[in-house]
Amino acid sequence: MKSMDRSEPEEPAGSGMREMAGLPVRHAGRVVVLDPGGCVLLLRYDNDPPDGRHWATPGGGLNPGETYAAAASRELAEETGWTDVALQGEIHRHVRTMEHSGQIVRQHERLFLARTALARRELGDVAAMHACDGIAAWRWWTLTELDTTTQVIWPAGLAGLIRGVSGRR
Repeated sequence: MKSMDRSEPEEPAGSGMREMAGLPVRHAGRVVVLDPGGCVLLLRYDNDPPDGRHWATPGGGLNPGETYAAAASRELAEETGWTDVALQGEIHRHVRTMEHSGQIVRQHERLFLARTALARRELGDVAAMHACDGIAAWRWWTLTELDTTTQVIWPAGLAGLIRGVSGRR
């Protein structure tokens, strides 16, 4: 899998990494949604550099007072139209440097696992929301496709992460 995921490990408490980076910090909750066949839902963003075109799990920034899990659940509903998919727990944390709203930020992300009972489930009526948020496309990916694609996938190593939590090969 090709990665331009400038991902970094979660910053240790009191490490001073935040101050050293000198960048604004953004917090985001994201969802790794699996269907019964083990395919994962990804959304494509056709951004200008530095982020460029990339595929990512549904999710987004926390609102004031919102937890990572609440943000992930809200964003999943907003980006898919599904309100019946429950989070099954946090599976990964990382920090990435990226552009958001015209500035470079250090985004602290927490990923949560969720499953849908329908294979390659269609999204709800979210076209207007996608246009507003810059989501250019969506699709279900197999783990083999993630392993062999030349497209940029965020987070890097997503297929391995999924294998680690799902037991899939």
